[in-house]
Amino acid sequence: MPSPRRTLVERFLQIFKWLALLSLVIAIIAVLLVARGEETQDINVLVATGLGTGFTVLLGSALMVLSFLSSRSGHDDEAGRKQTGEDE
Repeated sequence: MPSPRRTLVERFLQIFKWLALLSLVIAIIAVLLVARGEETQDINVLVATGLGTGFTVLLGSALMVLSFLSSRSGHDDEAGRKQTGEDE
């Protein structure tokens, strides 16, 4: 029987692959929109737009997936019980 931690990591990596593809598509769209704005666009602006947009979307979506997986695994429930136990 696989451990819950291994299953959780495998699930995150599976979702992360799709998030990387989504981030790449969004970065390409952002670069195309910026390039369409002006005909004499500097290559540095396009690279910065692609990298900034791609990494931002990837980081934000990965953190959201981690919070959902953490909630699903029950780690958040354990932390909540400790907090309420200290207050009483």
